[in-house]
Amino acid sequence: MTKKHAEINTAIPGPKSRDLLERRKRVVPKGISNNCSAFVQKAQGACVEDVDGNSYIDFAGAIGTLNVGHSHPRVVWALQEQVSNFIHTGFNVMMYESYIELAEKLIELAPGDFPKQAAFFNSGAEAVENAVKIARKYTKRQGIISFTRGFHGRTLMTMTMTSKVKPYKYGFGPFAPEVYKAPYPYVYRRPEGMSEKQYSAFVIEQFEQFLISEVAPETVAAVVMEPVQGEGGFIVPDQAFVKRVHEICREHGILFVADEIQTGFARTGKYFAIDHFGIEPDLITISKSMGAGVPISGVIGRKEIMDAADSGELGGTYSGSPLGCRAALAVLDIIETEGLNERAEQIGKRVREKMEQMANRFEQIGDIRGLGAMCAMEIVKDRDSKKPDKETVGKIVKTANERGLLLLSAGIFGNVLRILMPLTITNEQLEEGLTILEESIEAVIAPQYT
Repeated sequence: MTKKHAEINTAIPGPKSRDLLERRKRVVPKGISNNCSAFVQKAQGACVEDVDGNSYIDFAGAIGTLNVGHSHPRVVWALQEQVSNFIHTGFNVMMYESYIELAEKLIELAPGDFPKQAAFFNSGAEAVENAVKIARKYTKRQGIISFTRGFHGRTLMTMTMTSKVKPYKYGFGPFAPEVYKAPYPYVYRRPEGMSEKQYSAFVIEQFEQFLISEVAPETVAAVVMEPVQGEGGFIVPDQAFVKRVHEICREHGILFVADEIQTGFARTGKYFAIDHFGIEPDLITISKSMGAGVPISGVIGRKEIMDAADSGELGGTYSGSPLGCRAALAVLDIIETEGLNERAEQIGKRVREKMEQMANRFEQIGDIRGLGAMCAMEIVKDRDSKKPDKETVGKIVKTANERGLLLLSAGIFGNVLRILMPLTITNEQLEEGLTILEESIEAVIAPQYT
């Protein structure tokens, strides 16, 4: 195959990146991890170039932050215009119209035909923290329920809500109190002999029993659910489970919070992934692709809930910065005018089609799943045992990097290859990236099927 967008001319890392790595080792703690050992020079659309002149196709999207691509011209223009006027005043000191305009647009797009409000912050974890604060303030309860394999951030509260112990929690305790983890469906790893329908009923029953054995529902402020688990391995729950959890929340006065930080802004073919399940959440947390790389996050929710906090109880110095708001407004415009929800469906269909073809060749591809353009393959030792194969995934990711494809792993066992390319990727770039992915898998795993 003649590579047109990915071109590797040096070892990875190249000489300039190796020099920078030495400088990094002296001044940056090892706790800050890096997926690729190269340093970026510039990036545009779905392509990245490193300091040594090597070019890559991006299937990582800054961990799902770049649904509209790198340096989209509309985002760049919006930021340049904002910087030329003012950079920051602090919304709590002197307000600006872009914050109001962004709130107006988002509450219109969010599910639910009821009055809503929005508040903006800096990061995904901060959005979840504030959703917890708002829920506790409104309900006057303390309990928070998250789910096994869920990921919500690395702050004290969100780290507590997150499931994966290493590397996110190990050695960082004690953790925040009144946080409980409920079972979340994982169809691929359901008990042997159990149908998907039976398994759905089983997990629903587990959740109902959880509210008897682990925590009284009268003490729970909110259930926080990722509509598709991100770091957990792109696990998609069935609609019956999501709907029943929502019903239980309604029955007991518990707020239902949809964590849309990785799933939002067209990634799954809709502005919010929860729309696939026909649910109207009480609160929605957003970030990542909201700002096309500019730090901004938010909470959208029912007006009476959002208004429960008094003046000064929410916010922060940089919360909802002018740059973040202008970038987010540009993102919403791009999604609408370029039809990125529809594009996500097209990309997802093609990616899963290619993954199915690869599964016919490689026995270690145990499962293929996803929603829209949020797609993943689970790699196992063999399909009978389903034993997770983290080592092979690590080798595939490294090989892909060396061949010009930025790729990420995920999953509680670290054995899932996840795809988060910009939705602005061209068909040509997409096909080239998928070919590199297949070649990288073949370089690590000998084909066993044809």
